[in-house]
Amino acid sequence: MQQILQRASSTARTSRTLIIQQVQRLLSTQLEFTKNNFKVTRGNFHSLDEHHVEHFAGIVGETNLIMDLSDLEQYNVDWMKHLRGNSKLALRPKTTEDISKILAYCNHHKLPVCTQAGNTSLVGGAVPVLDEIIISTSRLNRIISIDETSGVLVCDAGCILETLDDELHKHGLMMPLDLGARGSCQIGGNVATNAGGLRLFRYGNLHSNILGLEVVKADGEVLDLMSSLKKDNTGYHLKNMFIGSEGTLGVITKVAIQCPPKPSSVNLMFLGLQSFEKVLQTYKRAKTDLGEVLSSVEVMDAATMQFIGDKLGSKSPIGEYPFYLMIETSGSNQGHDEEKMTNFLEYSLEKHLTLNGTLATEPSKIKELWKIRETIPESFHKDLYVFIYDFTMPHQIFFTLVDEFREFLGDKARSVFGFGHMGDGNLHLQIAIDEYSVQLHEYIEERLMKRVHELNGSISAEHGIGFLKSKYLPNVKSANTFKQMQELKSLLDPNGILNPYKTVYMQK
Repeated sequence: MQQILQRASSTARTSRTLIIQQVQRLLSTQLEFTKNNFKVTRGNFHSLDEHHVEHFAGIVGETNLIMDLSDLEQYNVDWMKHLRGNSKLALRPKTTEDISKILAYCNHHKLPVCTQAGNTSLVGGAVPVLDEIIISTSRLNRIISIDETSGVLVCDAGCILETLDDELHKHGLMMPLDLGARGSCQIGGNVATNAGGLRLFRYGNLHSNILGLEVVKADGEVLDLMSSLKKDNTGYHLKNMFIGSEGTLGVITKVAIQCPPKPSSVNLMFLGLQSFEKVLQTYKRAKTDLGEVLSSVEVMDAATMQFIGDKLGSKSPIGEYPFYLMIETSGSNQGHDEEKMTNFLEYSLEKHLTLNGTLATEPSKIKELWKIRETIPESFHKDLYVFIYDFTMPHQIFFTLVDEFREFLGDKARSVFGFGHMGDGNLHLQIAIDEYSVQLHEYIEERLMKRVHELNGSISAEHGIGFLKSKYLPNVKSANTFKQMQELKSLLDPNGILNPYKTVYMQK
C-alpha cells in the first residue's frame, strides 16, 4: 500500500510539474498583452513552481489543491463569461489559519493571489487577470452564532447569502442584504464589494450593518476586528477600510452583521407609467404615503421588459407601458399595510400618476412579480454580448444616460435599456450589441464614463471597480484622494500581491 501511495504521489508531482512548466514558458514569452481593451503588464512577481505547490498541498491537502484545467475553468472565468484568467492553481482553505499560512508564504515568495468568493462579480474583480493563485473561500462556511435578542449574526466569510437568510428566518430575522445572485454569492464577497441590492433603500449599505470583521493581511497577520456591539467608539474603525476594498487590502474571513427582524407583512405593487416624470412623481408620493413601511422601489423601462421577454419569455402582468415601477412595503400589520397600499394605488390611478397597476399580497404572487426583476441578469446570458454598467445618478436625471446613449449609438447597438434601484439612485445601463470589437468598446466606454462624471454621478454604485473600471478611477477621484488610496494599499500590501491589476494598482 505504501508503494502505491508513493507512486500516486510521484505521478501527481509529475503532472503538476508539467503544468507549471507550461505556465512558465507562457509567461516568459507573453508578459504584456491586451485584455478587453486593457493593456496589462505582469507585475514583478515570482512564478509558481513545484516547491510552492508542495507547500500549499501541505496546508490545504491534495484534494483542495485544484490544478486540472477543466476543474479550473469555473475559477478562471467570470460570471458573464467575458473575462478569462490564466491561473493554474486554485486553493480551497478551510480555516482562517490556512489562509494566514498561504498569504504569509505568498508574500514572502512574492506570489500574486486572487481571492474568490461566489464569483458573481460583474467588473472582473473575482477572477485572475494573469497567473494569480486563486484562494477560494467556499469552504469557510460555518454559521458561528445567531443572537435573537440583539439580531447579530456571526459567520465565516464563505457562507452563501441565501443560506444565511434561510437560517435567520428560523429565528425571526433576515439579512439586511438581498441580491439576485443570493444562491451563489458569499457574504465575504458581499462585504468586500460593499454590495447593494434590493433591500438597501430600507436597511442601508453594508457599512451600516457590519459590526465586526476578521481579516488576514497580505503578510498573513490576522486582524481581529470582530465585535457584536452596535456602538463601539474605541478609536479608528479599521473594519471600514476592508468593506468595499475588493480583496486588495486583506482577505475577509469572518463577519458579524446586524440583522433586522423578518417582516410579517409584505406587499408588492407593479405599476405601469407614461413617462419618467411620472415615475419621479409617483416615487415622491410613495415616500410620503408609505414612508414607515416602504422597503424597496425598483424601476425599469419598456426596452428592459422587451429584452427579458425576448430572452426568457417574461411578460408584464399589466400590459405594455413606457416605464414600470415595483414598490414593496414590509411591516408588522398586514391589514394596516395592505390598506395603505390599496389607498396609494387608487390615488396614483385617480391622479393619473400611473396608468395601470396590480397589488400582490400573497407570498406566491409576490415571488412571481419579483421574478420579473430578479431574472433580468439571467437574460444577459441568452444574448450574444451585453455591456453591463452600474452607476449612481441624481434622481432628476436618473434616465438621462439611457436616452442619450440610445441616440448616440443609433444602429451601432441592438438595444439600449435601463433599470435599477430607484430608491437609492442606482441605474443599471445595458447596451446589447451584435459583435464585440475593441473600437466599439472604446467608443462607448470613454464617452460614457466621462458623461457620468459630468452629470455628478458615480461610475460604480454597487458592483465595485474590479478590473474593468480600474483605469477610470484616477479620472473620477481627485489627485490627492487617489494618492491616499495608493498609499493605503502600499502600507497594507507592500509587495502588491493581493488582487493585482485591480481597483488601486501600482506596478511593483
